[in-house]
Amino acid sequence: MAADWLNWRGPNLDGVSAESIPEDLPKQLPVAWTRNVGIGFCTVSVVGNRVLTMGNKDDQDTIWCLDANSGEVLWKHTYDCELDPLYYEGGPGGTPTIHEGSVYTLSKKGHAFRLDLETGEVLRDRNLVSDHDLELPEWSFACSPVIDGENILYNVGRQGLALARETGETVWFPDNDTSGYASFVPFSHPETGTTHLLFSAKSIMGINSKDGSKTWEVLWKSSRDVNAADPVIISPNEFVVSSSSGTSLISLASGKPETVWEQKDLKWYFNPGVHIDGYLYSLHGTTHRPTELICTDASTGETVWLQEGFGSGGLMSTESKVILFDQGTLTIFKANPKEFQPVHRQKILEGKCWTSPVLSNGNIYCRNAEGDVACVRLESTDG
Repeated sequence: MAADWLNWRGPNLDGVSAESIPEDLPKQLPVAWTRNVGIGFCTVSVVGNRVLTMGNKDDQDTIWCLDANSGEVLWKHTYDCELDPLYYEGGPGGTPTIHEGSVYTLSKKGHAFRLDLETGEVLRDRNLVSDHDLELPEWSFACSPVIDGENILYNVGRQGLALARETGETVWFPDNDTSGYASFVPFSHPETGTTHLLFSAKSIMGINSKDGSKTWEVLWKSSRDVNAADPVIISPNEFVVSSSSGTSLISLASGKPETVWEQKDLKWYFNPGVHIDGYLYSLHGTTHRPTELICTDASTGETVWLQEGFGSGGLMSTESKVILFDQGTLTIFKANPKEFQPVHRQKILEGKCWTSPVLSNGNIYCRNAEGDVACVRLESTDG
């Protein structure tokens, strides 16, 4: 089943694709094309034959629309924006969001664009920093725009910010204190009035996206306020939140947040894991220490298995397999809580590779920090 991937973390914002991966893969999957889009760490969004991503060159960001079949440029839009390489290469971290013929983006310095999907025409251009007298967090903004009905949600300011999709007007903006780096995650909980989770600079919060009000809050301190990995939903009442300070399963079953378990030996630095059939598959560690691939029992927080030799990359999944990209290598393994069971490993790119891969319409898209995007065709040995 082919499926578009319209935004960061896919249709359900959980990193899980409805597509399947052939059981029998060739030793080497064909790389259909590569294209350099500039320095950055955002991944791609895909609709039909259009691939959207961003990158920076010479202190200018470019929003790219590429042809999925050939990698040719269909259109691009370039604007001034600092690279800002603070202890890393810099460049944009937020992924474009595609919705009803428009493309919504956020730069690390607060440029909020709406562009026409077909032509790249700029339909709206706002600077959220100057418009709201904001101070940027240490590594600037890294969230992706999230569609919420008639609004777009951004992790900008302590409790986030909502713009009207059509007009671009600010709908709500409760607090201009520092934001975190994660994106909004839908989490409907009628008893508390929560509609979204927001991992902010110093806490994880429930937000009612009708007015931006905070419905509950759990303080969460991380080194240098790097709360960056999106929370992962486990059940209608539970979610996992993680950073360099550790991981917790938090429940709202009682109507207020309660910690079910804590795991200090599981740390998501900037990319979240995926939840499949009661287990979490994720990369544990930070850029400052060796990283491991870990399978965790989501109900207890216990490590089921771990595999060394992985770096600070990203992953996504289908319902039965996990796709991981780090250190330039594409790894596909079965979502098996009993053991690490790889089915494919292939070197695709060189250099630093922190960006999560994307599976969409039979292609896997990978990216490195220098901005090389590779399109890998999924093919079966049966043809």
